Amino acid sequence: MITRDRHYKTFGFEHRQEDDGRMMVYGRAVVFDQETVIYEIDGVQYKEKVDPRAFDEAKMDDVVLVVDHTGKPAAKTRNGTLKLFIRPDGLYIEADLSKNATGRELFEDIKNGFFDRMSFSFTVAEDDYDRDTRTRTIKKIKRLYDVSAVTFPAYEQTSLVARSWAEAQYEIEKKAAEAARAAEVAKEAEASSKNAEALALEKLRAQILSKF
Repeated sequence: MITRDRHYKTFGFEHRQEDDGRMMVYGRAVVFDQETVIYEIDGVQYKEKVDPRAFDEAKMDDVVLVVDHTGKPAAKTRNGTLKLFIRPDGLYIEADLSKNATGRELFEDIKNGFFDRMSFSFTVAEDDYDRDTRTRTIKKIKRLYDVSAVTFPAYEQTSLVARSWAEAQYEIEKKAAEAARAAEVAKEAEASSKNAEALALEKLRAQILSKF
C-alpha cells in the first residue's frame, strides 16, 4: 500500500531459475550519486540523488518482498530468503522465491511478464538541498521497509512524498523570487521618487535665482 509518509523508488531486475531449484530475483535498487528528476513545473526540474553513505545507519533487518507494497511476503530478510548488499555503486537485492507458495506464484508471474519492475519503500532521516542545481541529496535513510514487485511502476505514482517536497520547494522559491522582485520595484520607486524630488528642488532653486 502506497502511503504518504514513505518514499518509493522503482528499479529494474532480472530473474533466474537455478539448477538447484531456487527461483532467484536480482536487482540494483539504488544507484548512488545518480540524479533523478522527481518533479518538473514551468520548465524547472527538481532532482534527487542518494548519498553513498545513506544506508550506513539504516534499519534493514526486517525487510519483506511483496506485491504492490502490501500482502503476504514472498521473501524476507529475517529468514534469509531476501538479502540486501551495499556496494560502492549502490544497494543490491537478491531474493529466493522458491520457499513458499506466494514466492513461487510471484516468480511465475515475473517469468510470464506480468511484473517487470520493482520498487522499494523507505523513510528519510536526513537530507540536503542545493538551491543552485535544485537537487536534493538523501544523506541518511532511517528505515527500509519493503521491496515490491509493482503493477504500475510509474515514478510519478510511487514518489508522492518526493513530489510533495518538490512542489513545496517550488512554492518557496516562487514566493522568494516574488518578494525579491517586489523589493527591487520598491527600491526603484524610491530612487525615482528621490530623483523627482531632487529635480523639483533644482527647478525651484533655478526659479528663485532667476528673480535676482
